[in-house]
Amino acid sequence: MFASISRYDTATFWIRNFMKPLLLSAFIFLTAFASAKDPAATTAPAKTSDVSKLDPAMGVNKQAEANLDWHDVTKWGAEGREFPEMERHRYFDRLPKAAEGKVTSAVWNLSRDSAGMMARFKTDAPSIHARYKLVKPTLGMPHMPATGVSGVDLYARDADGKWKWVQVTKPAAQTVSAQIITGLAPGEREYAAYLPLYNGVESLEIGVPKGAKFEGLAPRKKPIVFYGTSITHGACASRPGMVHTAILGRRFDRPVVNLGFSGNGRMDAAVGDFLTQIDATVYVIDCLPNMSAPDVRAKCVPLVKQLRVAKANTPIVLVEDRRFTNSWITPAKAKFHDDNHAALRESYETLKKEGVTNLFYVEGDKLLGDDSEGATDASHPNDLGFMRQADAMEPVLRKAGGWK
Repeated sequence: MFASISRYDTATFWIRNFMKPLLLSAFIFLTAFASAKDPAATTAPAKTSDVSKLDPAMGVNKQAEANLDWHDVTKWGAEGREFPEMERHRYFDRLPKAAEGKVTSAVWNLSRDSAGMMARFKTDAPSIHARYKLVKPTLGMPHMPATGVSGVDLYARDADGKWKWVQVTKPAAQTVSAQIITGLAPGEREYAAYLPLYNGVESLEIGVPKGAKFEGLAPRKKPIVFYGTSITHGACASRPGMVHTAILGRRFDRPVVNLGFSGNGRMDAAVGDFLTQIDATVYVIDCLPNMSAPDVRAKCVPLVKQLRVAKANTPIVLVEDRRFTNSWITPAKAKFHDDNHAALRESYETLKKEGVTNLFYVEGDKLLGDDSEGATDASHPNDLGFMRQADAMEPVLRKAGGWK
């Protein structure tokens, strides 16, 4: 048999069965050796560049200047901070110490965020700085930037007295010492600094160059009081001044109290006890996103009556929940909104029949618009959605407050 095998066949046999595997093994060994000697030869993850090095405008604020005069906000007070005579754990907590153990633990913990607070002051300074310490190390959220969660947002009155935006801090650490703005036009003007929405504040100072005039402005009385959910709390505004509560405060030029509690605005009687202690010009109840239709039927009428017993004539505005911006294609969510709206309308009609006066109603179908573009995550407004919500609420609040 072997005598019949040609030399060609013998060579082919040896190459196929012995030489080819040996050559392949040698190739693998040499490749691995070369890679070990030269790490650049291996595939490494691409390095990400710091975009702020390419575009400085994308970075954090400049550090506060040296040799400034610093003014402690607690010395003149912040708007949106009610119950001033009651003891607090921290100055910038929204509820007093007495609320702990009375409201739910979730509401209590959320109340320690400074949402809705605003410090007003006058100065002729050419630059304005902020120095503050945040409570929580988490400065932003996956769907909400650090400027909204933990920033200080500065506005000023123009020559006609209209509030306009100036600049916002871009925090990158719990302790912030930042130049908010420089190169300001000469002249004395009024400013308003909105505090962080989803973080607490241990301390806050406003800094101006030495020699500049500075006057802290005391909180104004008779606020518009909003009681609501994460949307009222401020999710997902890019800046603290872009929540509808703040937008409406500027439009009406009135103080605002923000009692939004993320995921926990549920028309609770325990929160109602604290609402009744505020000398409000208008109450806005906007809790439906955190409630089911049966909850609305069970809790809306009692809460309104609770307020009305304490405040016989103060206007009360009931707000339907906004529709998820993708509810046009999610039938279960559309039904949830339909049911909730019907429940609130029933409660409103019941209260009217029982003789409750000064009661107003905001429909929810178009709070975020009708083009599906008004939310960050279908539920929480983006800045466009907050502006639209303010537009929808403004005429009802204007009527409720008797404002021109």
